[in-house]
Amino acid sequence: MANILLCDGHNLAFRSFYGIRELNRSDGFPTNMVHGWVKSFWKLEDEFNPNQIHVFFDLGGATKREELLPSYKENRGLPPEGFQDQLEWIKKLSEAFGYGVYEKKGLEADDLIASAVRILKEKLLEEVLIVSADKDLAQLVAPKIKQLLPPPTANPRLGWRILDVDRVIEKFGVPPSRILDYLSIIGDQSDNIPGLVGVGPKTATKWLKEYDNLENIIQNAGRISPKRFCSLIYEERELLRRNRSLVELEPNVELKLVSSISPNVDKIKEIFTELEMKQSLMEVDKRY
Repeated sequence: MANILLCDGHNLAFRSFYGIRELNRSDGFPTNMVHGWVKSFWKLEDEFNPNQIHVFFDLGGATKREELLPSYKENRGLPPEGFQDQLEWIKKLSEAFGYGVYEKKGLEADDLIASAVRILKEKLLEEVLIVSADKDLAQLVAPKIKQLLPPPTANPRLGWRILDVDRVIEKFGVPPSRILDYLSIIGDQSDNIPGLVGVGPKTATKWLKEYDNLENIIQNAGRISPKRFCSLIYEERELLRRNRSLVELEPNVELKLVSSISPNVDKIKEIFTELEMKQSLMEVDKRY
């Protein structure tokens, strides 16, 4: 079991929002996302019994990436109606549950998670589980660092799945140390990062097995197979290098991680009462 959970707040919030629909307070204020959040995190607590839970949120864009690619994440549009209002309640509730809550302007949750992993790896004492569906985070997987994928929205029966080093290789065809190069080649549609036209996962994996890393692929562009990609790789070499900078996570953000889960039961009850979450309110006394 993992000692520490590092949770991608926005990723899990969107899944909570779409996992439960049409739940509202008596005045019409939506509460579906908060209900889904509570259900998910109580399940995580019960299943993994962690010593610490840290939740990381995006705040105010991604300055470095937007400078490199102005259209970064432009394809996502605005959050759905009711999302932003509930997000503030989720942050309050997470703090009341005793979780560490973190956000920094101009940085993404993934960067904060990478920095938390760096801090925790220096101790080499804890088992860490990164909770997110974001494939960028697979680059952080290591012997004591695993990724927990939430159930897919389209197929929730798959349940929660753990990616260790072997399963990253099984899923992507490359080890965690090559996820950066892999995504640089194929791009990332969810972040609006364009890959090499016509190059899919199988071809990218093949090249990385043959040439080990992105820079070697660029240097050996004339030897690449299929031959139709030789000139493309050379012509788009700066796009590939830029993509790598976009996908690479920032591991040097200063963070002070809280040490343990210490719920504020009175605050939890206050929040559930205000949001008219009667069943969750009844569960509080049983849990705490």
